Amino acid sequence: MDAKALAILEKRVHAIVKPEPALFTSYVIGSLATLCAAPLVLIPLYFHYHTLWYRFDATGVSMGYGILFRREMQLTYARMQDIHLSQNILERWLGIGTVTVQTAGSGASGNLTISGVKHFELIRDYLYARMRGVRDEHHDPAPAQAHGNDAVLLEIRDALRDAAEALKGAK
Repeated sequence: MDAKALAILEKRVHAIVKPEPALFTSYVIGSLATLCAAPLVLIPLYFHYHTLWYRFDATGVSMGYGILFRREMQLTYARMQDIHLSQNILERWLGIGTVTVQTAGSGASGNLTISGVKHFELIRDYLYARMRGVRDEHHDPAPAQAHGNDAVLLEIRDALRDAAEALKGAK
């Protein structure tokens, strides 16, 4: 992805700060499925929807929700391991989806879930581009830039490769 395309994608994703109203619609329809318990199920979902927020910035992704029991989660691009998209049948009908970002070794509690967004595929593409950018910054792209112990190890590798080729040629 070139810099111009990434800048456009970044601008669109950074504009996402709240879930779509269709998420609350899915909460209402889902709570109606519980029949008599619908009001008890809908009240926490109402507060969850109205307090839910997202923030995408240069360092990572943040999200939070809650009134009595607040939860806030911040995840840097360097900690991201994998990204999953999901849509149940109701979300597909409403045109929204969920993006789940996984981190290494944290189990389900370390997953950041961005739910109720229309442009979930854009978010996935943006996060993958940012993840690749962070990982590329940490790698030395050319062996010529290696120094110290790395240079010695590269010389040993090359010598072993030459020896293996010489043995293949002797057979």
